[in-house]
Amino acid sequence: MSALLQLFRSSSAFYGGNAAFIEDLYERYLKDPESVDLAWRRRFDAMPREAANEVPHGPVRENFERLASESRIRARNRHIDRLAPAAAEKQSAVLRLINAYRYRGHQVADLDPLKLRPTPRVPDLEPGYHNLDDGDLDLVFHTGSLYAPNRMPLRQILDLVRRIYCGPVGSEYMHITNTAEKRWIQKRLEGYQGRPELDAADRRWLLTLLTAAEGLEKYLHTKYVGQKRFSLEGGEALIPLMDELIQRAGRKGLREIVIGMAHRGRLNLLVNILGKPPQEIFAEFEGKVPLNPRQLAGDVKYHMGFASDVETPGGIVHLALGFNPSHLEIIDPVIQGSVRARQRRRGDRTGEQVMPVLIHGDAAFAGQGVVTETLQLSQTRSYGTGGTVHVVVNNQIGFTTSNPLDTRSTQYCTDVAKMVQAPVFHVNGDDPEAVIFVTRMALDYRNQFRKDVVIDLVCYRRLGHNEADEPSVTQPMMYRKIRERPTSRAVYADRLIDDGVLSRDDAAGLIEDYRNSIEHGIVVARPVLCGLDNAYRVDWRACAGDDWQAPADTRVPRDQLQALAERLLQVPEGFELHPRVDKIWAERRKMAQGDQLGNWGFAENLAYATLLEAGYPVRLSGQDAGRGTFFHRHAKVHCQATGNDYTPLQHLSADQGAFIAIDSILSEEAVLGYEYGFATAEPNALTVWEAQFGDFANGAQVVIDQFITSAGTKWGLECGLVMLLPHGLEGQGAEHSSARLERYLQLCAEHNIQVCVPTTPAQMFHLLRRQLVRDYRRPLIVMTPKSLLRHRLAVSSLEELADGGFQTIIPEVDPIEPAQVQRLVCCSGKVYYDLLEARRARGLTDVAILRIEQLYPFPKEAFAEAIAGYPDTREIIWCQEEAQNQGAWDQIKHRFHDLIVDGKQPYYVGRPASAAPAVGHRAVHVEQQERLIDEALTGRINPVLNRRIPTQEVGA
Repeated sequence: MSALLQLFRSSSAFYGGNAAFIEDLYERYLKDPESVDLAWRRRFDAMPREAANEVPHGPVRENFERLASESRIRARNRHIDRLAPAAAEKQSAVLRLINAYRYRGHQVADLDPLKLRPTPRVPDLEPGYHNLDDGDLDLVFHTGSLYAPNRMPLRQILDLVRRIYCGPVGSEYMHITNTAEKRWIQKRLEGYQGRPELDAADRRWLLTLLTAAEGLEKYLHTKYVGQKRFSLEGGEALIPLMDELIQRAGRKGLREIVIGMAHRGRLNLLVNILGKPPQEIFAEFEGKVPLNPRQLAGDVKYHMGFASDVETPGGIVHLALGFNPSHLEIIDPVIQGSVRARQRRRGDRTGEQVMPVLIHGDAAFAGQGVVTETLQLSQTRSYGTGGTVHVVVNNQIGFTTSNPLDTRSTQYCTDVAKMVQAPVFHVNGDDPEAVIFVTRMALDYRNQFRKDVVIDLVCYRRLGHNEADEPSVTQPMMYRKIRERPTSRAVYADRLIDDGVLSRDDAAGLIEDYRNSIEHGIVVARPVLCGLDNAYRVDWRACAGDDWQAPADTRVPRDQLQALAERLLQVPEGFELHPRVDKIWAERRKMAQGDQLGNWGFAENLAYATLLEAGYPVRLSGQDAGRGTFFHRHAKVHCQATGNDYTPLQHLSADQGAFIAIDSILSEEAVLGYEYGFATAEPNALTVWEAQFGDFANGAQVVIDQFITSAGTKWGLECGLVMLLPHGLEGQGAEHSSARLERYLQLCAEHNIQVCVPTTPAQMFHLLRRQLVRDYRRPLIVMTPKSLLRHRLAVSSLEELADGGFQTIIPEVDPIEPAQVQRLVCCSGKVYYDLLEARRARGLTDVAILRIEQLYPFPKEAFAEAIAGYPDTREIIWCQEEAQNQGAWDQIKHRFHDLIVDGKQPYYVGRPASAAPAVGHRAVHVEQQERLIDEALTGRINPVLNRRIPTQEVGA
């Protein structure tokens, strides 16, 4: 029998009901004797030790549990037998009171450094609410599940729960339905009583970090007067919080931390945590930073990202701070996607090596929908990252003119996180030791349960929204208190001086040392390691080509295509396909054998298969990505007998690239942001996001504007994301007709994105392959079809897939004699087939049709060469089915003027300008479509009015 078990049986203090409490104390003692009270340390010191690393386990643990169980049963029986009904009711009342503090103690916790609002009265935290009075305070009661001795006087119970739940930490976790999670949190909160175990050196380091946080802001404020920097002053505790988070994460085996945050405090984090050299920050304030050749526009300093490697007790940790625009929370899903890509590269399936950290503002966390969408991604199979540590820098004001009563409808700005049952730990930002305790607990919870957790750092903002703002105009009472209050650093320095940890001269010396360091350009963060050879880093060097016209060999031998097509048709034995899918499978077998021309779904799946076989990963997501919104893809099929799904693209060969088809949550903004983030961290993967309908991308416009189309020119970031946007007027009304092609073309400049409108399956095949087989990476926007997915003319042969390539311009396909062509009609997309069928039906031989398949970068040379093949044409028409103020015309008409010679005038044919993308009545749609086709093919030109004259007007 172990010495601990003997002591357990012989001492009245060690009866079975206290087994869990004593066992945890002993485990802490074995790891660090200084971590337990002196009385307990003396007890444990007196025990003979069987081994230096002894912990209660095996037979000892079993005896503990048996004795504890027996003791609880005996105590409960005795208790029930002996307690009178009134005493039993008192005991129940005590347990209800303990539980009330767990549920509602946070409402009266000491969280606000400014003491702006009176402490609310919470009746069920008062003993009297539970029929307990002063006469009960010295009575001894069972403590139930409270992590404490099994029996305590009520006075001590109250003192304990108030220290734990109503001090500088307010904890919300009782909304969690998982009992193991709740008990884990209770054990940490109640066992440590809301305080970290810090020695004198730890506390001095805390003051050093607060000194750095305050010192940088004061230095910038005096040297660069009036310049925006979005100061951290009032929230300086963020710096020790992040330092502790990173160091503890490294100790626990994490190797990468990817951070997303808005602009407040970013400069401070860059200098004091990530180790950006101070002189680089100063150069940015002075406008002396040379632009990267790929960074054509640049950006303000408080939007910039950074990466570094820091040393921790557990090894090197790579830190990456994401670039972020002023759209605050839009960075959240981008970071999550980047983390998922990094985890995939490391084979980190549970988030043990790579972790996201998101730093929020209070008003933004409550008010911006992308936060909610991103939280909803957190526990899904294809978007989860093993839990995120969220830090809300809660300055209690949001933005300067706001009133908290108007910024949200919930009690706390963090309440939105409860929907995913994330625990929330509110902490007073002026108590840095409590901040450290909460940080440790939050990280450990994330690592234990792989779920999101929120730290609500309740602080204040000493200055206005920016350094030119005067907040007291609209917040006079708050800013009167702020002006009167010493800084967080000063408060903590006084505390350490009073505790004898350091002298006042020592504290002043920290200030002087920090100022000297930054003035001399010394890196002031923990040691930053340079020149490391990191096999897992994001490396774009092999994909940094800048010539979009560089040839790309996208051909694939026919026999290889046929072999892959056959493998795509194989399903497990007994797998019962839906009859409609079975019919599609039968057609694809004919296509694979060359007996039938291939349609869109056949060619698209083959494109993925060829890339996978070459070792490229493919990630396809969207609300109907597996099946395809229009029932065309069927990359994932479902057994009608069992409900199991099967993805043939995952079973091509043993050494193929990874493939995943994700039917995403009903979100555009967060999912597109996520896929963008993934694509920025995976140069050699095909990352595809498909909108259910093209105009669904409207809900993600911030991602498109701030990241996809502009991140390259602002920040020098590369990305090869593919967006598939179903587009085409099908007579179904205004909704879902248009992917808003005009918006993407308006955003085009400096070769930032590619915008293509493929009209054949072969074009789609080569377009997708081109995205990876060349060294040029830019986001690719594809206007994909709807009705063309099964159009009898929108088909391609195996030879076109095997031997062709993507054509930016597709010339005339019918045997039209160029010398006879009097009218050249240029178009893009579905309207081509309407024009083609109408021309054939009318037997016209003097009209040629030219398809522009890539609208940006515009293929000027190919276009000039194509129109030069018709030297005798008298009329050049641009025909589109979209309204004149939409579609491509307004964005590409200058190309016609630049490239058409001999004084020829290009003419627009299409619907007139409209506020809506399409009409709501099919009969009207058909009439409009017939009219524009007729006008494009046979209408006369009125040179005075410079417009097309519809045929029905001729001779009027």
